[in-house]
Amino acid sequence: MTKAERTKKFIIEKVSPIFNKKGVAGTSLSDMTSATGLTKGAIYGNFKDKDTLAIACFEHNLRFLQKGLYKSIATNGDAHHKLSALIKFYLEYFQDVSENGGCPLMNSAIEADDAYPLLKEKVRHTMKLWEKELVSIIRDSQENGDTNPKMDPVKFSRRFIASIEGGILLAKSMEDNNYFIEVAEGLQEQLDIHLK
Repeated sequence: MTKAERTKKFIIEKVSPIFNKKGVAGTSLSDMTSATGLTKGAIYGNFKDKDTLAIACFEHNLRFLQKGLYKSIATNGDAHHKLSALIKFYLEYFQDVSENGGCPLMNSAIEADDAYPLLKEKVRHTMKLWEKELVSIIRDSQENGDTNPKMDPVKFSRRFIASIEGGILLAKSMEDNNYFIEVAEGLQEQLDIHLK
């Protein structure tokens, strides 16, 4: 890794939690220079502009959640086992996600909706990938005869994503993790009913 690559990585690691907590609009240049100890010139010498840095930070913040998705996909068993593993991942690491400002996908989706078209497209692409992965898990399970073939994988995947994201939003807004735990438990019940 070159010195320039190490500097970029350092900036992303230090600024990512700030972007996730304060948003792109709410993160000031002084926030970035304070977190990194670097000058404005050093930061913008490595990133074309704030939007470019915001996208790099979004991708960095997302890696943690993607790790949970890919870990659940690698779980042995049918769709019920795989999606149960994903719920378990969120329950186990919810506190970490919460302390880091909440779900970076949801935070970026809300902020980028009208103000940041590049970030909005990144969010949309990520949501589509998540949905595609879940649909694939369910369809594979249906083809293997492990899951009800009449169940609509697209609708179920969308409800699954909405439940996870909504549970995080409620828990963060109410400052009470029980909101997320209750939503996750309800989602597990849905898995038990529809995917077993």
